[in-house]
Amino acid sequence: MTNDQRLTTEILVVGGGTGGTAAALQAARKGAQVIVVSEFPWLGGMLTSAGVAAPDGNEILPLQTGIWGAYVRELQQRQKEGLDQNWVSLFGYNPRLGAEIFADWVADLPNLQWLQHQTPQRMIKQENRVVGVEFEDYEIFAQIIIDGTELGDLLALGGISHRWGWELQNEYNEPSAPTEFNELTERYPVQSPTWVFLLQDYGENNTAPPISAPKLDVLPDFEGAWQGYGLEKFLNYGRLPGGLFMINWPQCGNDYGRDLNRLIGTESEREAYHQEAFDYSLSFAYYLQKQGGDRYGIAQDVFPNPQNSGFALHPYYRESRRLQGLQTITELDLLPQTGGCVASLPMNEKGEISSIAIGNYANDHHYPGVKFPLQPKSMRWGGRWTGTPFSIPYECLVPETIDGFLVCEKNISVSHIANGSTRLQPTVLNIGQAAGMAAALCVELGCQPRDLAPRQVQEGLLQDTIAPAAVIPLLNLPPNHPQWLHWQQYYLDNPANYPLDGSCPLDSDFSEEREIGTFHTGILRKLANGGYSLQLYYSAAAKKSWALITTSPTVKRKLESCRDGQMISVWGCCNHAGGWLVVYKVC
Repeated sequence: MTNDQRLTTEILVVGGGTGGTAAALQAARKGAQVIVVSEFPWLGGMLTSAGVAAPDGNEILPLQTGIWGAYVRELQQRQKEGLDQNWVSLFGYNPRLGAEIFADWVADLPNLQWLQHQTPQRMIKQENRVVGVEFEDYEIFAQIIIDGTELGDLLALGGISHRWGWELQNEYNEPSAPTEFNELTERYPVQSPTWVFLLQDYGENNTAPPISAPKLDVLPDFEGAWQGYGLEKFLNYGRLPGGLFMINWPQCGNDYGRDLNRLIGTESEREAYHQEAFDYSLSFAYYLQKQGGDRYGIAQDVFPNPQNSGFALHPYYRESRRLQGLQTITELDLLPQTGGCVASLPMNEKGEISSIAIGNYANDHHYPGVKFPLQPKSMRWGGRWTGTPFSIPYECLVPETIDGFLVCEKNISVSHIANGSTRLQPTVLNIGQAAGMAAALCVELGCQPRDLAPRQVQEGLLQDTIAPAAVIPLLNLPPNHPQWLHWQQYYLDNPANYPLDGSCPLDSDFSEEREIGTFHTGILRKLANGGYSLQLYYSAAAKKSWALITTSPTVKRKLESCRDGQMISVWGCCNHAGGWLVVYKVC
């Protein structure tokens, strides 16, 4: 290689996925010299190039912190139609917009270099330390290397201890794990990926371009895809602005789980899986047009792929190789404490609170054609179902023996069962931000990741000047509260006082309520299942009942204090797909 092809930097992030993007941004914002290398022309991974533009989890305002919170606020500023468009998520957007946001953030950092269309070919090691990575056109050396690939490819290239597949119940005492290997664990060693695509509604009186079926001997059977929902509700699952629909559908849909071990096999085996998964989703698109009518077609000019611009650039991977780290997250680390609604805070062998990222997704596994029961970890909050919060320990980013290396994606040290909660986009953004902060601190302090105290990472995240990130889940503490930093640090110092309900004793009259949307007046009804409805009267003859939900702690508290049958006025936005009204202020 020429000298131009041999590069040296302080931090190298391999993979431009969700975690890798956040890691590169945070490390550069901390002042380190960073190179991020991506396979695709978009950064953001699951949130953009994989097409999952209706992300799940961390939707409650107190959990919208760090780069995840900044991303949500930037989307709200740029997408004038609003984000609450579908019924699977409170956030729905054109993935091209998400890619533009990440590209703009990278462009703002002169110490962050982005190289595209490169994949790792070889890891360069010196004894027990990773020092460089060879790509098709570059050889890059760095003090700290972060694996942000979609499938944990550096773990395999570097011979770094990792897992692939299931753990039995006797290994971690996980209640949802199988007691022995069986047909399910053999058939689906990991969760099924999905090749996401966007469908477009061309209008009732218009005809969409016809979708051609892939050249297969037998087309897949998708009968029953929207059984129990109906076509309209099925489409509204992933409704996005501009008449777009994200198609990422598990019920007789486009999850594809055949011979998943090919994903960690040879290059030709992975390519064969990719072609089959793409053809499977194309078959689903063909089926949708045949069944739904020719007003629906594949979206145009979304992804930077001239041949298939309505299809994501790569599959949405729900699971990858998983590091064997200093600490492994198991299902027991995610379940709420007895009598509470939050998981216990993680502690390391030194007795330190080691939380560096937070999440709250319920737990969800995808095995096509199989219903797999999981230990419940959900709760009613603000009128809607959401997952109970948990924390990610720093030690699950650090290998057992290898130095100069961190992970930041679905490749963290986590069990197969627990991966169903930790894999979601907001949590992975948080993990990536923590990995970037840790890497920058290692460069600054001249130490290895294993020698870095979690408190140093925590303080760096909490006091970041651009996107401060919470490390303790506190359900009544919005990120703009004047006591936010105090209570985050208080529970790091006093973990025994961490409340079972996740609510800290705030002593101010601060309110995060805002007059967003439109003004509504109606009769509040408190439902037996912990939900709310509001009976609105538009005229003497017209009335409409909406489910009421909120992400605001102040609004939640006010709704709880109201009486059943009370007349109330609210500011909020109606979501016709979900049938709910998101309340931002109670008057």
